[in-house]
Amino acid sequence: MTTIPAPTGALSRWFFRPVPLARIAVFRVIAYLFVPVDVFLTTAWVRAHADVPTEWYDPLLIGRLLHLPTPTHTVVLLVQWALVITALAAATGRAPRLLGTAVFLLYLEWMVIAMSYGKVDHDRIAFLVALAVLPTIGRARVQDSRRSEAAGWAMAAVLVTVMLTYFLAAWAKVRFGGWDWPTGSTLTRAVLRRGTPLSDWTLDLPWLLSAAQWVMLGLEFLAPLMLLVRTDRARIGLVLFLLGFHLMVFAGVTIIFLPHCVAILSILPWERLAARWRPAPAPADQSWASSSSAAQ
Repeated sequence: MTTIPAPTGALSRWFFRPVPLARIAVFRVIAYLFVPVDVFLTTAWVRAHADVPTEWYDPLLIGRLLHLPTPTHTVVLLVQWALVITALAAATGRAPRLLGTAVFLLYLEWMVIAMSYGKVDHDRIAFLVALAVLPTIGRARVQDSRRSEAAGWAMAAVLVTVMLTYFLAAWAKVRFGGWDWPTGSTLTRAVLRRGTPLSDWTLDLPWLLSAAQWVMLGLEFLAPLMLLVRTDRARIGLVLFLLGFHLMVFAGVTIIFLPHCVAILSILPWERLAARWRPAPAPADQSWASSSSAAQ
């Protein structure tokens, strides 16, 4: 009889490479504490949908498939406060599967309410995936030095989604704008509309903005290379590069994708920071050894 071998290929080993649970414990706190920031600051405009006519609501496909409720005034406020309270509770690490699943479902509904009025942002998917996979890991504490394949799979899923966010952004540019996109005036228009003193001077150098568009498109198409990071130093370098890019964009045109930046933080080896919080092992009791030696 022919037996089917267990999946031990390179792809399987990459997806299930064990990750320290301490990394999950730290990132989970960051992700869940960001939810209130997102609700009240980053996407505070979603609350305004409570006061618009329900006829304007055109649900996304997932909203239609799941028959999600029409966002009336009561529904929007209920989802808002339930999401915030549940996220704060989940940040404590208690009942990680139950509370984590509740946070994901509530945030998914919050995003359906946000994006069902004609505008869909692409900076939410990686953070949404992070909220989806965190409950699959179970308990994880900052002092936990064990490694987990479930944690490895969850962090790999977030990393792949972060990568696809960049790669598919480049694909969309070429798909809808053609190869004229990098030679066009996209960045020039952005600086004219949302420029700051740090970027206004680039309008006098149109070749620089065109070159920047080519560089941006090239880096986005090369995004799959980030899946090759293995060492802690490479992970830290990758995160600094990605966050530096988003900070540069914010400084130039005041646009920043905060939920995506939070998802990027999952790449960091947080267990190295957690190790500093781990109490040092108690010294061995020397009194018994001394008395034993004296008796001999």
